[in-house]
Amino acid sequence: MEKIFVVKYTGPFGFIKPWTAVRDSETYSQQFLTPSIVAGIERKLFPGLLKNDDGEIKKIVGHRLSYKQISQQQEQIQPRGWNKKSSGEEKGFHRPYAILVRGVLIEPVLWLAFKTMKDALSASKEHICLCRNEDILYPDSEIIEVTKNEFDTDEDLFSGFELIFERTDESFLVGYHRLKKNEAMYGYLKVVGTPVRTNY
Repeated sequence: MEKIFVVKYTGPFGFIKPWTAVRDSETYSQQFLTPSIVAGIERKLFPGLLKNDDGEIKKIVGHRLSYKQISQQQEQIQPRGWNKKSSGEEKGFHRPYAILVRGVLIEPVLWLAFKTMKDALSASKEHICLCRNEDILYPDSEIIEVTKNEFDTDEDLFSGFELIFERTDESFLVGYHRLKKNEAMYGYLKVVGTPVRTNY
């Protein structure tokens, strides 16, 4: 059976920005990676893919994300546009403030699976971020060699959420692919084991 090579990434925090974040007053962190996020991580790990980039995922053949809990944190924002104020003595333009409640993943664990040992070795020497530059995940030096079936069924080792990038009856809209001319992205969620870890 064909083997895949899996690298584990861990860090204290992780934030996955929901694609609806600009409209929602509360933006709970997504619990899965979209195709454009995986493509972005792949370009960070393999910058050579940026040349003639078509937005396709070429080296990562699977992933799995788990965490301990989601911490709700407030963030002050301002809209992009300006409002005209023409009443009273204070005429002019202003940008109002608003508060968003964002969910931040605590102690995320991300497994990335690669087709070749060479790609896994290269990836195991680089850090990654989910969506925010300050939320760094560091690689484990050990590379695990397993079959795709073992990666999909080992609930103890590889538990987590994985969005399967296919359009089926179970699929739902997860955003628009920034690397593929804002093409709509769909997928369905696969849950392996217990993605929200209970071992503290």
